[in-house]
Amino acid sequence: MAAALVLTGPTGSGKSALALRLAARLPVEIISVDSAQVYRGMDIGTAKASRAEQAQVPHHLLDIRDPAEAYSAGDFVSDASAAVRAIQARGRLPVLVGGTQLYLRALLRGLAALPTADPELRSQIEAQARRQGWPALHRELARIDPMAAARIHPNDPQRIQRAIEVHRLTGRTISDWQAQTRAPLADVRWVRIALIPGDHMRHAQILVQRFDAMLAAGLEEEVRSLYERGDLHAELPAIRAVGYRQLWPYCAGSVELASARALAITATQQLAKRQRTWIRADPAWRVLEPAIDSTESEVVAALGEPGC
Repeated sequence: MAAALVLTGPTGSGKSALALRLAARLPVEIISVDSAQVYRGMDIGTAKASRAEQAQVPHHLLDIRDPAEAYSAGDFVSDASAAVRAIQARGRLPVLVGGTQLYLRALLRGLAALPTADPELRSQIEAQARRQGWPALHRELARIDPMAAARIHPNDPQRIQRAIEVHRLTGRTISDWQAQTRAPLADVRWVRIALIPGDHMRHAQILVQRFDAMLAAGLEEEVRSLYERGDLHAELPAIRAVGYRQLWPYCAGSVELASARALAITATQQLAKRQRTWIRADPAWRVLEPAIDSTESEVVAALGEPGC
């Protein structure tokens, strides 16, 4: 059974750096598992691999959508599955790197055969959200589907809407549907590694430094260039990415940069906490400390275990 390596972890935990170090030792190709890195023109705020890094090792699922376009978990499963097969056919090791947990869940466990979207019902849900606010709909979701509500952030209207839509259409929760899925790559041996810094306070400080480094590298200008296109808006999935969402009002002139920075840092730290919680809830992940010298060797050893 051919292997594929998955490197996940909270944002800023060193996943991409570890993947590049592995590329110096093994014949790997990297598949991005990041819902924002799929978009063109969103490089700094997503910590996308540089041109030099992409020249060093092949990267997949970067820059494959315009920010005005949607990209779903189903799209990812299809694209990532094809990339895994192609990389393995070349005799190389697929290394999936990223922290978009919805995408990983869909790839590793499968996607439910959910009903198609109902435009009329979606309009009704959106109208309800305008009256009551998305946090109120999240509370409704918590009553009908506590498992889904625990996974979905109260400020994630796209996923709240879909979960409520599925329940109203079918009378069954989206969690019930998802429990009856099959993994799309059942013949792949997944080596699942999660990098989780043991010192969460230190990691929170690193995230502050990381965001400030992004600002120094031109993140403000990157977001402004998207804003000035004129065809993008704050509710698009691309613009809701952490960092872009908080800087968007600054580009509109409605908040100061210092306030946008503070909100972005808080959102980044909250994202890291949610990612840690998601990983810790799944015992299938082998959790490693990213800041120690033996991490790389432990990953290589895991790939060499029986069945690989």
